[in-house]
Amino acid sequence: MKKLDKLILGSFIGPFLLTFLVVDFILLTVNMLKYFDEIFGKGLGFWIYMELISYFVISISPMALPLAVLLSSLMTFGNLGEHFELTAIKSSGISLIRALRPIGVFVIILAFAAYLSNNHLVPKVNLKTFSLLYDIRMKSPALDIKEGVFYDGIPGYSIKVNRKLDDVRLRDIIIYNHNEGQGNLNVTLADSGRMEPFFNDNYMRLTLYKGTNYKESRATRGISEKPVEFSRATFDENVIIFNLDAFQLSRTPEDLWSTNRAIKDISGIKKGLDSINTLVNDKVYQNYQAAESVYPFFTRERKLEPLPHIKERRAFDDSIRQVKMERERAITDSLGRIKEKQDSAKRAEVILNRPTDSISDGKNLKGNVVNSTKALANDSLFQQKRLINRGNTINKEKESENDSSKVPVLNKTVQVKKKRTTPLTSEEKARIDSIVYQQGYITNALTMAMNNSRNLKNSFDIKKAQIDTDQREYRRYQISWYQKYTQAFACFVMFLIGAPLGAIIKKGGLGMPVLISIIFFIIYYMLTISGEKWAKEGIVDPLFGTWFSNLCLLPFGLFFLKQARNDTRLFEPDFYLGIWKSLQKHLKVLGPNRI
Repeated sequence: MKKLDKLILGSFIGPFLLTFLVVDFILLTVNMLKYFDEIFGKGLGFWIYMELISYFVISISPMALPLAVLLSSLMTFGNLGEHFELTAIKSSGISLIRALRPIGVFVIILAFAAYLSNNHLVPKVNLKTFSLLYDIRMKSPALDIKEGVFYDGIPGYSIKVNRKLDDVRLRDIIIYNHNEGQGNLNVTLADSGRMEPFFNDNYMRLTLYKGTNYKESRATRGISEKPVEFSRATFDENVIIFNLDAFQLSRTPEDLWSTNRAIKDISGIKKGLDSINTLVNDKVYQNYQAAESVYPFFTRERKLEPLPHIKERRAFDDSIRQVKMERERAITDSLGRIKEKQDSAKRAEVILNRPTDSISDGKNLKGNVVNSTKALANDSLFQQKRLINRGNTINKEKESENDSSKVPVLNKTVQVKKKRTTPLTSEEKARIDSIVYQQGYITNALTMAMNNSRNLKNSFDIKKAQIDTDQREYRRYQISWYQKYTQAFACFVMFLIGAPLGAIIKKGGLGMPVLISIIFFIIYYMLTISGEKWAKEGIVDPLFGTWFSNLCLLPFGLFFLKQARNDTRLFEPDFYLGIWKSLQKHLKVLGPNRI
């Protein structure tokens, strides 16, 4: 590496790290404000907050990298131009493209690292972030009973304390017990009390002094109902134990978030796309079958066949399902055979290890075996005899049937109906038409046709809404796939904009560079949001929608690079005055010709 490369790269690394930290902190603050009411005020530990913040920092880094590259490259070349170092470099015969090379190589490596982070690191971090955020949301707020206000944070109870001496001692307490779900029918009043958590803050002991408990049963509806039961009990000391499980942070298994597209890498997104495509194709195929069943008259002679690509996809999916079923069946069969072998081995081991007490037991056992074999032989002979007798009876029945079939049938007349070949007369036609109109067959047919049409339309509307939802999710998966490339490529685009602009304005620091960087980043963000929204709604292709911001800003970068090579002063009034004067000259030249 030459001294020039070290100089330029060294002047870039410092501002890049600084701006990256600043931008990451700003985006972190904006992101944390979305969940401020949900994560704060719940009595969580310091390390829980640090874990959540670290997850947020990693997940928003892909958005912070383009802005950091834009601002740091603009500041670097602005400082070089302000201190005439860039002028010295150009005067020594080194072009601007050569001066941009070290930072360009660094940005390319950074873009590749951003792609790897988007594909491998960020999905895992998003999985942990979603899981931790869900657990924090489900956690109840910290136990904080205030004076004169009913507190219902403890499930099943509503507590009011009119005076708190400290965090333990309480005065004038009212407790409504709602565990039975019957309203305010169980009330406890106490003069004073003590509130003390125990067992690692999993339970709370509330000791009440000098109070009364009022309990009333709920009245049942009826004309002649008995008076409800009412009880009143006074006490000098009463202890109530509250379960504080709702106030503890319980971690949810991360497998519950396995279907979210934000936690998938490219391979997982491709599998999700294939699954959604299969689901949509099945629904379209079912629509064809539903239409064919609703209109049997039109499909009697011909079938309502789906399109060829739908049939091919259906056959492909069925073949995959068949392969999966065969694999699962083979696994279950192999497990069953292994289990049978194990059971047979255990039975053989039990028989071999069976104890024999004496020779007499062996003889008795032998006798029993002989008797059992004789019994089995007798049973088999009996079964054979039964089968032989049954075969004889069946043969006799068949012979009797054959004999009866040979007997001629007497005194039986057979009537043969002849088909009519002559056409219907006008009277017969009028009679048939009158029957059709009088019985309402045409009206019934029209009503049935209208009902079938309505049913088919309703079914199609429902299926269309389902397919639209699935296709929208399909486009979102595509957007998540392409974002892993576009966010990395945006670093290179921002470098093409920032470095030439710094060489043009020739001002460093945090004044003009920060303003220009914010303007271009806002433009980039607006274009990104617009393109993704168009892609989600299906207005444009998801590939074009995700690359829309980069395609719009890339010409600006190339234009600024061309102007920087020509030492054009875009941000000075003299440049625009020269353009205006040249336009006036051309207008004066064209003026007489027009006359």
